[in-house]
Amino acid sequence: MKRQTLSINGTSHSLEVPPMRRLSKVLREDLGLRGTKVGCDAGDCGACTVLIDGESVCSCMIPVGRLTGREIITVEGLSEGAALGRLQRAFEHFGAAQCGICTPGMLNAATALLRSRPRPSEDEVLDAIGGVLCRCTGYRKIVQAVVESHRFADEPVVPEAGSSVGTRLRRLDGRQRVDGSEIYGDDVCPPDCLLVRVIRSPHPHARFTIGDLTALRVAYPGIVQVLTAADVPGINLFSVIPGMEDQPAFAEGLVRYRGEAVAAVVMEADTNDIFQDADFPVLWEVLEPALSMEQATAADAVLLHAKRPGNILVRGFVQKGDLDLHWAKAAQVVEDSFTTGFVEHAYIEPEAGYARRVGDTIEIYACTQAPYMDRDSVAAIMALPPEQVRIIPTAVGGGFGGKLDVSLQPYVALAAWSLGRPVRCLYTRTESMASSTKRHPAAITARVGAGADGKLTAMEFDGDFNTGAYASWGPTVANRVPVHCSGPYFIPALRARTRAIHTNNPPSGAFRGFGIPQASIAQESLFDQLADKLGLDRLEFRRINAITAGQPTATGQILTASVGQQACFDALVPRWQEALAAAEAFNRTAGDRRRGVGVAGMWYGCGNTSMSNPSTIRVALRADGAVVLFQGAVDIGQGSNTVITQICADALGIEIGKFTLVMGDTALTADAGKTSASRQTFVSGRASQLAGLDLRDKILRMVNAGADSRLSLDGSILCVSDGADTHQIDLQSLARDQDGLVMDGEGTFDPPTEKLDANGQGIPYATYGFGAQMAEVEVDTALGTVKVLKIIAAHDVGRAINPMLLEGQIEGGIAQGLGLALMEEYIQGRTENLHDYLIPTAGDIPPIETIIIEDAEPLGPFGAKGIGEQALIPTAPAILGAIRHATGVTIRQVPATPDRVRAAIRAAKGVPS
Repeated sequence: MKRQTLSINGTSHSLEVPPMRRLSKVLREDLGLRGTKVGCDAGDCGACTVLIDGESVCSCMIPVGRLTGREIITVEGLSEGAALGRLQRAFEHFGAAQCGICTPGMLNAATALLRSRPRPSEDEVLDAIGGVLCRCTGYRKIVQAVVESHRFADEPVVPEAGSSVGTRLRRLDGRQRVDGSEIYGDDVCPPDCLLVRVIRSPHPHARFTIGDLTALRVAYPGIVQVLTAADVPGINLFSVIPGMEDQPAFAEGLVRYRGEAVAAVVMEADTNDIFQDADFPVLWEVLEPALSMEQATAADAVLLHAKRPGNILVRGFVQKGDLDLHWAKAAQVVEDSFTTGFVEHAYIEPEAGYARRVGDTIEIYACTQAPYMDRDSVAAIMALPPEQVRIIPTAVGGGFGGKLDVSLQPYVALAAWSLGRPVRCLYTRTESMASSTKRHPAAITARVGAGADGKLTAMEFDGDFNTGAYASWGPTVANRVPVHCSGPYFIPALRARTRAIHTNNPPSGAFRGFGIPQASIAQESLFDQLADKLGLDRLEFRRINAITAGQPTATGQILTASVGQQACFDALVPRWQEALAAAEAFNRTAGDRRRGVGVAGMWYGCGNTSMSNPSTIRVALRADGAVVLFQGAVDIGQGSNTVITQICADALGIEIGKFTLVMGDTALTADAGKTSASRQTFVSGRASQLAGLDLRDKILRMVNAGADSRLSLDGSILCVSDGADTHQIDLQSLARDQDGLVMDGEGTFDPPTEKLDANGQGIPYATYGFGAQMAEVEVDTALGTVKVLKIIAAHDVGRAINPMLLEGQIEGGIAQGLGLALMEEYIQGRTENLHDYLIPTAGDIPPIETIIIEDAEPLGPFGAKGIGEQALIPTAPAILGAIRHATGVTIRQVPATPDRVRAAIRAAKGVPS
């Protein structure tokens, strides 16, 4: 082993490592510079980008033996002494770091540009960061931050007490996301960790037998333990939905999808570098898989789960009104069928974490969206009471629903518990993509009618959703889609039927929208066709049918407040008219290139469907004057750490700069529910508001002050100003608990809902988000390529707690919606990396204009409701509608890849493909 001398961030390092060892591993594993992130180990994602002699380079692709005498700069070296550099401050100011996992790579790629072009153009920035993938932001704020970086010298201003809500406040956790100090799943493990490698099936359907492990242990003396189903002391099943447990931690003699776990090998760290999965002794008997829903529901199909007849997991159903009566009122009726494929979450951080045993407790540090759900699943698998399992969430490098289901948690927990040593696991990119949940593929047929006046009369919807091998969130999708499939429109009569169908594919789970994006693609396309048949402008058709306060939804629910759909459409009208005129002018002279404009509406219920959905938040005063917010709402990039604190600060009446956060730890925070279903701002935000009000009330009662009193903190002195009177409370003089806390307040909020009856009638959600988007596209009709030119998005958010973070969520959702529309399609065994599976790059995302509509929700904190899912839902149908406007063809299979668009255009012209 040769000694290598490296110059990193101005410091010389001499270390003995193989010359072919990747620079990324040397930085992270040998030198502890974990600000450099690894998302793929293949040069595809760019997260590991560093500067080498001023040029941006993927550190996972370069051996250290080539770096002697060269200057290496990592994210840790970008700050100016103790202060952030201008670019880092610009990233904070514009909200350019959301989950933050790609941020070090983005900063280094942009720094390479700025050294030669201090004031670059937008096109130059797009070129510079084009090799770094981001799944959260939609790139636009990153581009803005780089373009504007030359003017950032000042530190952020903290808003005064009572004025946090509505402020474009920088993220409270923003600094660590731009200086490289944020701790993600693979950044936190102790140096003496063992590693666990999960052995997975290469077949979608097979029986198997594990052979003699003697030869394996001889070949790899560093193997410490091999875990199989026989080593599970509790229930070898888990699920995200109680009562639906069907997925084993380790398969028992039969695998149902490619990537399913059959064993786990625990080994010393140096063994992991040489261990080959192919050496693990498994005898496979390959079986015929049912990969499509047609195969799975055939009369002779083999049942994946004996208790689920016909491979049907669940059915969903909603029926409202007299269909025969309202079909008779229809002057025009359209019917069509649509299909969508599997979509991968493609979060840049693969699943990672570690576990250690502390006495009679197992502690698990992991990237997760649902710490309490993880706790309960691991406890059942390990036959432990839940209080002996502690989940400590790390920062999450993207989730979007994919980190709701447990992944590595059982493996590290079982190994660490039995061995008494810390055990670490990091999924490879291929492993992550093969084993994790996906967006449900859909096969949808729907029919809709309208009267001569353009008013919708009736709709019938039938949707099958490929739920893969196990339940995961299949029941949620099957039950949420019938509620939403009408879109944000009033339809007097509707019948919707759905099925979640088991196949030999990876489990389909939660992915930003729970089936509504797929349903919206079908429903909005039909509305375009119906508007055309009626001779109506497509936006005007939607405006006259938009649901308003006082009208019943598909489930008969009467919405009385915060129904901003009409306002969202109204906001688009002038832009729509301008875009139509511009497209018409362009198309008169452009030859094969044609431009089109599309529009789509959306609505989405915040929280669980017809289920209890509580969140509890606690806030306390410490004797030294700090305000400690204990909140378990995991921030996966959406900004809940900041938004929930803004809400609590204004409810309490103390400036947000006094707050300290304790986040997510199941031993320290109450259950704030999972980060999904656009619930955290609405549900946990309201709980945070109630907690702040509770503590405020206790303070005011202590000094008998009025409700309008002002609070302030000066060190440990709490001042209460009640008109002309001022009361002082010395917090140091109060009795304190073991953590130094002297007073606290708590709030719990569970949105009021009710179960649906046999016809799907009732109140499934307490509130809904509404929105509308329009897309402008250019289609090359000869090649089938589609370029999105602009997206305009209007969304009713109730109240914008933090407009900057809202814009970031909208832009990020649009980027994922664009990927759904045009490029993303997961194929088992073929697109299990970020080279073959395409997600949008910076160059794919057009300018985005965001219009925030504030129609206050009375139940929400300061009137707010969610935005996370909502932003994605209308994007794909708006883009597909724009393609239809440009070319005259309807795309019925999504994504609309160039070959499919070209084939549809040629078919419409009667030309063979």
